[in-house]
Amino acid sequence: MFAAGFTTVLITKPETKKLREVCVNSFSETYEHLNTPENFRKYVETNFSIHRLEEELENENSFTYLLYYRGEIAGYLKLNTGDAQTENISGRCLEIERIYVLKKFQGRKAGQLLLKKSIAKGRALKKEFIWLGVWEKNKKAIEFYEKNNFIKFDTHIFTLGEDNQVDFLYKYIL
Repeated sequence: MFAAGFTTVLITKPETKKLREVCVNSFSETYEHLNTPENFRKYVETNFSIHRLEEELENENSFTYLLYYRGEIAGYLKLNTGDAQTENISGRCLEIERIYVLKKFQGRKAGQLLLKKSIAKGRALKKEFIWLGVWEKNKKAIEFYEKNNFIKFDTHIFTLGEDNQVDFLYKYIL
């Protein structure tokens, strides 16, 4: 069965604390051991502050969903369009800025569910393609996107603290 027990909910400002918790936890599980403590702390404090997340939730061009598994937060998804996108990519497109599933929920098709949600949102908004950035060292994510027909089309620099890292840019044609 496809992602049995999982649901997604579009969230608003009152859920900011829940969002912050899953942002910090999922990002820590994925990247903390691969970066210096200083750079990691700086990135988390800047990008996952309550104030910053509230601003993102108030942006009408961003859509943030919490992923639940039988009532427990299991991950989240953040989509951007228009001026909310982190890069100026030409064309009618939707960015997947963040897509994370907590480790204890991985292996249950939750990532597929979030990807399916992204594709449906892109189609509903009449976009031509979806795009995202993936750290060149995140082999698991690269394999996931390539398996799901995303095509590498460019690179950009993602700054974590003071560390400039190379991200591969991928797109999925809708």
